[in-house]
Formats: sequence, structure tokens, C-alpha cells
Amino acid sequence: CMGLSDVSSDSVRVIPLAGVYLPKTDDLVLCTISFVSGNSWFADMNSCYQGMLLGQDVFGRGSYPTMEEMKARLDKGDLVYARIANSDRMREPLLSIMGENLGKIDSGELVKISPTKIPRLIGKHGSMIQTIEAATNATITVGQNGLVVLKCDNSTSLKKAIEAVKIMDSMLDDTNVEEKIQNILDENN
Repeated sequence: CMGLSDVSSDSVRVIPLAGVYLPKTDDLVLCTISFVSGNSWFADMNSCYQGMLLGQDVFGRGSYPTMEEMKARLDKGDLVYARIANSDRMREPLLSIMGENLGKIDSGELVKISPTKIPRLIGKHGSMIQTIEAATNATITVGQNGLVVLKCDNSTSLKKAIEAVKIMDSMLDDTNVEEKIQNILDENN
């Protein structure tokens, strides 16, 4: 098992590299709000780090939303598509939901795959995702932290899209991956 050592004055920890997401600034991630505290939301990012979303990012600079207002906007268990605004290994990465297509996700099927397989799932210039979306009419939101949300009105097509995404995760190498995906998408069931 490969890992990174994180040494501080009072502790040493090893962060495993295989399958664990390490946040980088400007990554787009899917995360679940784990709790609200003060003027911030804290989110599970499928990582050894928790993400932190500031109330001011959502309500505007200089605003001091009440706990009630915070929870009305985003509450524990809500799924959010966010950008990592700032990642510093000393503290929680700062998240932002300012930007196109970012924010709370209200519906869809959540699928978890290894973060290391995400670039392969996206494909060159988004080719793989586009292939799956075109064949199934699904909308696929990909988090670089290994979480993927799929939406589709047709349940058969949705199943196909989910299966295609999961195939990516199970493939140990890239041999015939396009062919396997195409076979799933071509099935008429």
C-alpha cells in the first residue's frame, strides 16, 4: 500500500494513495453536508479531509445568516456540487458553490468509484462521458473525488449509464474499455 506521510509536531499519519481522494484547488467535487456549525457547513468529500463551505459564499460577503437560515439553504445530508476554492494541507479545504452548475443537487443516483478512475471515465476532452450521455440520454455530474451523479427519465437507460460508470471502476487496465462500454450501451433491453 502506497501512502503519504503527514508529520506534524505531535503526530504522524499516513494517507493511503490508492483510492483516496486528495483535494486540489479548482477540483470539482460532489460532497454531502455532514454538519452546520457557526457560519459554515462542513462536508464529507470522500477524502481524509472534510470540506468547509462558508456561509458568506452562499449568502454574500458581510452577511451573518442565522443557523435557521443556514439549515434552510443547506442541511445535513444534502448533496452539493462544489469547487475547491483553496486547498491547504494544514486545514479543511475551502469549498465554493459560486459558479455555473454548482450548488445543491436535488435528484439523481449517486455512484461511488475510485477517484483514480475519474480521468478515464471522463475520457479525452470529455469523450467517454459524452458517449454514455448520448447513448442513454442521462445527465452525468462527475466529482473528481470519485462520486458521480446520474439523472435520466428512463429507468432502463439510467441502469445502462450506471453500469457503464461502474465498469470503469472494475477495469484493472484500459484494454477494451471502450468496447465494453459500447456493448452495454448497445444492448436493447
